[in-house]
Amino acid sequence: MEAVLVIGIALIVFIAYSVIRYFIQKKHLKTLTEEEFKAGYRKAQLIDVREPKEFDGGHILGARNIPLTQLRYRMTEIRKDKPVYLYDQNGTRTVRAASMLHKKGCQDINQLKGGFKAWSGKIKRKGN
Repeated sequence: MEAVLVIGIALIVFIAYSVIRYFIQKKHLKTLTEEEFKAGYRKAQLIDVREPKEFDGGHILGARNIPLTQLRYRMTEIRKDKPVYLYDQNGTRTVRAASMLHKKGCQDINQLKGGFKAWSGKIKRKGN
């Protein structure tokens, strides 16, 4: 009985921690509709945080590929004084990327609602 109680409390603490962390991370990241994203991404740093294979399969025209797995090491490529527009496949990795960017001093961080799979604008594939 005590083991079940301890496991239950640990589970509740873990869930609470995860939810709080999620909302703190979301505070640094503005989610934009496709129309809002299109209106501002040309004047911003457009970064695709997917892996290179995903990027080569198709990406938003003008995007730079800095995978989330490499972001920590490539942070110097991102200017803190310009808006950052992020996207991934469906909008999950951008939250982690935004948290890392915010810790390094970026303030204007945005993501595409629904990620690349929701994008209907121009795309480029490797080879064209």
